[in-house]
Amino acid sequence: MPNAIITGITGQDGAYLARFLLGKGYKVYGTFRRVSQPNFSRLEHLKILPDVELIPFDLLDQSSMIEALRKVEPDEIYNLAAQSFVGASFEQPVATGEITGLGLTRLLDSMRLICPEAKFYQASSSEMFGKVQEIPQKEDTPYYPRSPYAAAKLYAHWVTINYREAYDLFACSGILFNHESPLRGLEFVTRKVTYSAARIYHKLQDKLRLGNTSARRDWGYAADYVEGMWMMLQQDNPDTYVLATGENHSVQEFVEKTFSLLGMDWKEHVEIDESLYRPTEVQTLLGDSTKAIEKFGWNPQKTPFDELVKMMLESDMDLVGREKAAVLGYDEHKVHLYPHFKE
Repeated sequence: MPNAIITGITGQDGAYLARFLLGKGYKVYGTFRRVSQPNFSRLEHLKILPDVELIPFDLLDQSSMIEALRKVEPDEIYNLAAQSFVGASFEQPVATGEITGLGLTRLLDSMRLICPEAKFYQASSSEMFGKVQEIPQKEDTPYYPRSPYAAAKLYAHWVTINYREAYDLFACSGILFNHESPLRGLEFVTRKVTYSAARIYHKLQDKLRLGNTSARRDWGYAADYVEGMWMMLQQDNPDTYVLATGENHSVQEFVEKTFSLLGMDWKEHVEIDESLYRPTEVQTLLGDSTKAIEKFGWNPQKTPFDELVKMMLESDMDLVGREKAAVLGYDEHKVHLYPHFKE
């Protein structure tokens, strides 16, 4: 039974990756930061919390990393932990650099000392392309980060490549374009849209306030992308790969699709709030995953865009329906939670 350690296992990607690896017969260890009330809700949602072993770990504390690696003796390490919300990185640029950039350096150096034979995956980001220099973006496209988050990810990306070349570590970087799911945090625009639309449908909220709705993103399904992470580590040699669907949509298109599924006119419920614009915007991201397709057969179109939107909305309609039932004192089993979705 191979051992894998996932940093950031409590996040969207960490939870889906844990489920995937458990299905492959792995012994899965997940790291979590000691806080007064740790959040394992995603692992509970996927019904895998009893199947993973959780160990304390902090990207700011190298001693905790060394202790974790000594305990697990991992065959594979997946670094998914980060301060991962772009908007927050403008408010906390130093913390973002410490966690997302230097935290990765501490982890790689701990691996070099404790388990240099392990295989390592670094979660790089399409945000590194920022003010894009070509469309679509691929592995050799020049980077132009437009946020402290993207700059920290770019630092971590190059440190991963440096440790690969300097110390002969099996260290891969996956440049993943936006990937969403019902487990996405509410601070991310896709989940904000589906959750707010559900609340508006249930008359618990009047308006949805958004910033730049003309921004275009290459959106895929997170559960498909974690499979690509694993496939990278099964290759003979470490490398860098882009994972993307190869098509993009504007935020407005995502909004239109969501509200149309509920039979509502989005224009009646959405307001543009200029305070939600970022100091420097990333207008267009569109990835080319040809290398991953040809090298190990990853499928970029496994979950189409329309299916992803509907999946997220159905989940939030169920969640909000149950929240409403709890507030009003209804028996949730007697409440009709789903509307008639229009195809």
